[in-house]
Amino acid sequence: MSTAPFESIAHFDGCRRAVGQMARVEDTRSAAGDFRAWMLKQPKVRYFESFDLVKVPYPTRYGLRNAFSREKLVEFLHITNRCFVVQFDTVEGLKTLLVSPSDHERNGETPFFRRLADGAPKLVEPLIAKRYTTAPEIVKAAGLRPEDIDYITYDHLHTQDVRRWLGTDDEPAVFPNANLLVMGRELDCARDLNPYQADWYCPDGTTGIPESKIIRLEGDTYLGGGVALVHTPGHTEGNHSIVVHTDEGLWVTSENGIAAEAYAPQHSTVAGVADYAKTIGTEVIINANTLENSIDQYISMVQELTIAGPSQRDERFPNVFPSSELTRFWAFPGTRPAFSVGHARHGAVTR
Repeated sequence: MSTAPFESIAHFDGCRRAVGQMARVEDTRSAAGDFRAWMLKQPKVRYFESFDLVKVPYPTRYGLRNAFSREKLVEFLHITNRCFVVQFDTVEGLKTLLVSPSDHERNGETPFFRRLADGAPKLVEPLIAKRYTTAPEIVKAAGLRPEDIDYITYDHLHTQDVRRWLGTDDEPAVFPNANLLVMGRELDCARDLNPYQADWYCPDGTTGIPESKIIRLEGDTYLGGGVALVHTPGHTEGNHSIVVHTDEGLWVTSENGIAAEAYAPQHSTVAGVADYAKTIGTEVIINANTLENSIDQYISMVQELTIAGPSQRDERFPNVFPSSELTRFWAFPGTRPAFSVGHARHGAVTR
């Protein structure tokens, strides 16, 4: 395993140890408020921009757990997978990070999506899935070269095949200088999955990658220059959120929720979501395809919305930027979101 001169973050140490479940929520909320204040005092990143990668169907029963009232009639919703390019200063100089550069040309081998594709008529597939670009094309569009990428990270490793990006004994790396930043718990799980987990992980997605290309993180980490990776378990055990300081405040990115309104469901326009949230008194709507730990995921989403603070685009919603965001589609009625981030850019690339 590689190492890097990153700073450990202690704000959340012990905040989930209370006996009562809502005590865990409130302790985490308090710690997240303190962390938010600290992050806002840190420098802003040099550059941050989001890019659309691919739009795919996703089961409503997972994306809006129990909340979508038309689930029996509308089986799917659309999510747009995004890649983010971030440049920030560190003690070692300027670094460039790719967040969620999904290799969607290979990720389709994830068992769940492989079955979905195999079961769909070939004429229908282009209508419900759309590929916008690829990670290498995004890097080029940003004015960078493949060798400029220092780090790659994903909020979790569902569906991800990172072998092409980092290289193996049989395949040269597309991004030759990049290292993978990953929570140790997530890496361990990806290498030893039970059947329910394995349905959502791309087979052998990390197999053969040199250990020297992997930087294992064991907890909340400040990368420098306005970027932090915060462990937010629940969706997976090793899930983390990417926190980036920009002119629009703190963007918080993960797939714990698939829309900003998943973090403020009382304002949702998706069928049934606001009523469901009011009926059971929930503060968030979790993205729950594997249900590794829904209790922790709830806490993590409260943690994320507190770190993010209110959006400057619509103060009804927190400043979260889902790595896979709910996207309107005429064929999936009732799933139109009240608000979408869509695209964000801050600063300029240093080439």
